Amino acid sequence: MAVPAQIPVRPERLVHEPRVARALAWLHSHESWITEQQIRLTEIPAPPFGEERRARAVADLLAECGCQAAIDETGSVVAESGGGDGRVVLVSAHLDTALAPEAPVRVRRDGTRLWAPGISDNGAGIAALVAVAAASRAAEITTRLGIVFAANVGEEGEGNLRGMRALVAHYGRRLEAAIAIDGASITHITTAGIASRRFEVAINGPGGHSWASAGAPNPIHALGRAIARIVAIPLPKNPRSSLNIGAIEGGGAVNAIPSRAAMKIDLRSESEPAFDTLESEFRRAVELGAVAEREEARNGSPPLAVEFCPLGSRPAGRLSSQSPLLKAIREVDRFLGLDSRLQAASTDANIPLSLGIPAVALGGGGTGGGAHTNEEWYDAASRMTGLERILLALLLVAGLAA
Repeated sequence: MAVPAQIPVRPERLVHEPRVARALAWLHSHESWITEQQIRLTEIPAPPFGEERRARAVADLLAECGCQAAIDETGSVVAESGGGDGRVVLVSAHLDTALAPEAPVRVRRDGTRLWAPGISDNGAGIAALVAVAAASRAAEITTRLGIVFAANVGEEGEGNLRGMRALVAHYGRRLEAAIAIDGASITHITTAGIASRRFEVAINGPGGHSWASAGAPNPIHALGRAIARIVAIPLPKNPRSSLNIGAIEGGGAVNAIPSRAAMKIDLRSESEPAFDTLESEFRRAVELGAVAEREEARNGSPPLAVEFCPLGSRPAGRLSSQSPLLKAIREVDRFLGLDSRLQAASTDANIPLSLGIPAVALGGGGTGGGAHTNEEWYDAASRMTGLERILLALLLVAGLAA
């Protein structure tokens, strides 16, 4: 990337530059406004593949702050600020919420805490994105590299990082670095992308009456046998791997043998060879579950059919420990007194990292918990440190123009 190996401007000097000082002052003076926007946006439903209303609200909000925002073909909101030679730094936050209901949610206040699905992941990220973009615009900051602020679709669930994939493909060789804002925490820097593979597994059978057809193979029973084998698969601790069965469906009546049962499973690993082994064992467990059910069925019963349908695959990647992007963030963390740690996770940063483009994922500030549950919460007490961190790191990487 274009940033030199030695960061030429240290944060101590950067904060005293008049435009940067104005941007920081804007953030502090608009702290309550930022929280209110986070609440408002979180209350707009944005399930995977249903982010349109929230995207429009973010685009309108950015326009109100003086940013020229548009919605691209995938549904992501994009606002660009010019750079000298066309090269850009991408700053993104995903729009979608993992457990977003179809109906609007109400954010509940309890002291300094806010409670709602998605209030932290990624309400905190979207609020940080809007705040940094608005502060930069208000302070009339210009940079040597262009900056692209994007509120992207498709990070959660079966979105398969489609918004980030489209953004990286669009900017291509122009993309010098990427910062994904995800969640709240300011104690980590995500520098490695964990690979994941997701599947829907369906087992199909003849179905029938629970009494008249008793003894016919039951797809739900077969799925249960398979699940028992799957959860018994030994998972290595190094490289770390995981599996999760996140959804099960099938059947329609208590007195009917179902003709179909299905589950959705998420597999993750830090190692591709370990990943291949895990997927092989998972597939074998499903097949053995179906075989065991068939063997228990009465003679002459129609067979069961097993279907594996891929739902998505996230590539792995890792940022070099010598990357100027990482050095810039480390410099800012030192200045702010943050003792951050490096971590691996599955985020939008996976896509640029897998292509050799410097990328990280950072939290938007504050604290949160209960992600991907109905008891998710957020506390804005330390939000400002997170916003300062993102702004200063971005300006070190993009370079402040004269």
